[in-house]
Amino acid sequence: MAGALASAMLFAFPVLAQDARLSLADRVSRLEQQTQSRDQNGTGLVNQIQQLSSQIRQMQGQIEELQHQLQVLEDKNKAQYGDLDARLARLEGGGAGNSPAPSGTPATATATATSASASGAPASASSSAAPVDPAAAQAAYDTAFQSIRGGNYAAASRQFRAFIQQYPNHALVPNAWYWLGQSYFVTTNYGVALDAFKQLVSQFPQSDKTPDALLKVGYCQIELKQVDAAKATLKQVVAKYPGSDSASLAQERLQRLQIQAGG
Repeated sequence: MAGALASAMLFAFPVLAQDARLSLADRVSRLEQQTQSRDQNGTGLVNQIQQLSSQIRQMQGQIEELQHQLQVLEDKNKAQYGDLDARLARLEGGGAGNSPAPSGTPATATATATSASASGAPASASSSAAPVDPAAAQAAYDTAFQSIRGGNYAAASRQFRAFIQQYPNHALVPNAWYWLGQSYFVTTNYGVALDAFKQLVSQFPQSDKTPDALLKVGYCQIELKQVDAAKATLKQVVAKYPGSDSASLAQERLQRLQIQAGG
């Protein structure tokens, strides 16, 4: 009996040893597979990161291109606004300036008002109280108008301000305030332009120039980074002057501001 048991153990030991070797080989194989799988997963993760980085760079390039296109559009719109105002100026001027004013009168009126403007002081009481010469007033306005039509904005701003000081009760004063503001807006003096347009809106709410002036208030506020105030102003234009060109332009600019804010 003991011999049989010993014999059986002698036969079983090689089998057990072989099973152990096979089990160890399987474990090593599994470990190799797991290591390879981790390596593959790691390589895949690296590839995904590289792909995402490439996509991000592409998107950044697209964003920069869109920002550039937007800036080009804004510059183009500014130029168009300036051209539109120039054409309005030509229409408004009509035939003004074709007939000569009385000799020496336009120069005298313009020089006196310009001197007062340059010194920062208002027109003297005597000149304000003096009877207004309609021809001289029209000639002074026409002189300023010719300056802005010709693109001489510095001269136009001086001349329109002088006209306002010299003839504060003239019917063309609202127009003078508008073109004064425009002369500053075109030359990117947005703070001074804003003051001029606000003067027109507050002093002459019934003027035909008021819708355009209020629109330009919004434009100035945008340029001065007063975005919330600009939105409120543009909404006011849409509400107060529905169906007008000014309202249409205000609505368009509001949409652009919303797109920019969303981007």
